[in-house]
Amino acid sequence: MTDKKAQLRLHKRVATGLFLIMAVIYLSMVYMLKHNPANWMGYVKAFSEAAMVGALADWFAVTALFRHPMGIKIPHTNLIENKKNDIGDNLGSFVTDNFLTPATIRPYIDKLQLAHFLSTWLNQPKNQQLLERELVFLLQSIVKDLNEKQIIDFLTKKAQQGIDQINIQQLLAQALHYALEQNEHNRLITLVLPKIQVYIEDHRTEIYDQIVEKKPLLGLVGGKTVTNQLIKGLQTFLEDIQTNEQHKVREEISLQLTQLGQEIATSSTWKAKLHDLLHQFVTEEVIHQYLTDFWQSSKQSLLHQLQEENSPLRIYIKNAIQSIAQQMEQDTDLQRRLNQWTQVTLYRLALRNTQEVATLIRTTVDQWDGRELSDKLELEVGKDLQFIRINGTLVGGLVGLLIYCLTQLL
Repeated sequence: MTDKKAQLRLHKRVATGLFLIMAVIYLSMVYMLKHNPANWMGYVKAFSEAAMVGALADWFAVTALFRHPMGIKIPHTNLIENKKNDIGDNLGSFVTDNFLTPATIRPYIDKLQLAHFLSTWLNQPKNQQLLERELVFLLQSIVKDLNEKQIIDFLTKKAQQGIDQINIQQLLAQALHYALEQNEHNRLITLVLPKIQVYIEDHRTEIYDQIVEKKPLLGLVGGKTVTNQLIKGLQTFLEDIQTNEQHKVREEISLQLTQLGQEIATSSTWKAKLHDLLHQFVTEEVIHQYLTDFWQSSKQSLLHQLQEENSPLRIYIKNAIQSIAQQMEQDTDLQRRLNQWTQVTLYRLALRNTQEVATLIRTTVDQWDGRELSDKLELEVGKDLQFIRINGTLVGGLVGLLIYCLTQLL
């Protein structure tokens, strides 16, 4: 910025200095023609006189672009500040009409080969490492910046709603019905009966003591013999149940379980009991604490794996990037579809938003300060405009000299 200002001041001084030189030459020629005239002096006077006119005319033209010449508010001066909004409108229309047309956009978009660029870029190891680091950083930022309380409260609420929607009455009834269909109750009976038989055999004395305690007279008339007979009969009964799949006890148990399933499915009492039982153990506080522990554990594990260079997650990310790079390089159909999608999308976006581009340019220019815009433009192009003043001085002088010469000849 400082260099541009210095260059602008320098070129202004050169142009103004040239004008002053022409003025000095002109005054000198006027004086010499009056006191010591010579033929050649007329030519020099004509040149310097016309040069001053050209210099002043071009100074006025250049100055009128950026400010009022000499502070005098002459019409059609200070053009950039006064016509700022018109400049924005014209610039927006110019860009839209000349750069954002189908004829100008299409050739550039057709040359766009995004797939080739991505494939070349992705297959470079340093770029794969860069992409991995950026993905890891992004994931770490997301995990760290998540509002834990909001997440846990949301999940708790959803979990509670899900539990409330569970029809545990029908679920239990269907589970019991399924177990009966699969004959699971008979398998359970077959599994339990040998255990009962072993228990009875191992506790004969205790059984006898219990019987005698309840029936003392039985102990006086051969209680042990009766007990042994009772136990033997019980063992035979249990063995019969175990070996006979069609035993009436098994059928009775099946019938009772079937009736229980129907009762569970239809009884409002069972519904209330099961609902109270579920919410007695699965409370909102329990869910919240479980989800909090789960979230904290998962978060720390995820951050640890993202931090560790050779963690399974980092290895998975590396392999995924390499796999995408290889697929991008080898899959010609994918390349074709990606290029086609990119070209069509960009073409549609460009044509659809041409007016938005014009509006953006117009709005942006309208928001600029007119004086600031004028100063910035002068700083950018003012140096070159000073050459117009210099050229105007020289060209004006030459034209004046030519006119003088023709006048003398005629």
